[in-house]
Amino acid sequence: MHSHPSVVRVTARLAELGAGGQVRTLDDAARTAAQAAALLGIEVAQIANSLVFAADGAPLLVMASGGHRVDTAKVAALVGATSVDRASPEFVREHTGFAIGGVAPVAHPEPLRTLVDTELERYDEVWAAAGHPHTVFPTTYAELLRITGGEPADVGAD
Repeated sequence: MHSHPSVVRVTARLAELGAGGQVRTLDDAARTAAQAAALLGIEVAQIANSLVFAADGAPLLVMASGGHRVDTAKVAALVGATSVDRASPEFVREHTGFAIGGVAPVAHPEPLRTLVDTELERYDEVWAAAGHPHTVFPTTYAELLRITGGEPADVGAD
């Protein structure tokens, strides 16, 4: 998996950004937070899901804790959008360069506005996708904010 073009791109970008964690290959695909958490032996809330939305048509990446759902009305208010909708697979690939299930928080064709769920701050270590459903990397909340240029945000449904 480490030779997959998307994983190579993510690994290189993480190195450029001075990220501390190494990309890890999972035995099985982890297309959901629950699958990733089970494979890693961690809490589902420690998974930083890369969710792409269309905020008034513009791409918006939300790094959400796997422990809860994103409140799109709350996110719309946070970013000043009239609507925030789940993006289509084609929109996701166009704006991130990744297929759904392997969307990494970095290495996109162009920088994306990013919100990072404050729920992730509860954990010393969180895990994010590394460009393919079989690859992930460990990071911290602070590092995730730094490498994505993201804004801390309470994005969870109450």
